[in-house]
Amino acid sequence: MNYDQVAESREPSVDWQELTDLTQGQPFVVERVRLVESGIAVEGQFETPQLAQLGVEDQVFVAAFVRAHGSIKEMERIFGVSYPTVKSRLNRIAERLDFVETDPAPSGADVVERLRQGEISVEEALAELEKSR
Repeated sequence: MNYDQVAESREPSVDWQELTDLTQGQPFVVERVRLVESGIAVEGQFETPQLAQLGVEDQVFVAAFVRAHGSIKEMERIFGVSYPTVKSRLNRIAERLDFVETDPAPSGADVVERLRQGEISVEEALAELEKSR
């Protein structure tokens, strides 16, 4: 019996860990999403969130880190490893994640207002407007 036959013989949902194990870290695209309550299905190509693209062990590690409020000392205790080991693992995981810009560029109106009030020079205003393109 191949994997397709096994998947068809089970409930329609596949455990996320099974999917992660099956893909072995290779990129994949979700092509169908079904809303549980309404049964509505949407088909297309949906990228999975970055954290979902991590292996199961790394997902557990990130979840533990969040639950520990970012405390490396607590992570040492939970996993029974040293500070350098926790830092090394966090660095390895961080390398796989793209970070979202949390300091968005100011709007054109904000830049013009700051220029009017003399808070910035014309050159600084032009630079900020150029950055926001």
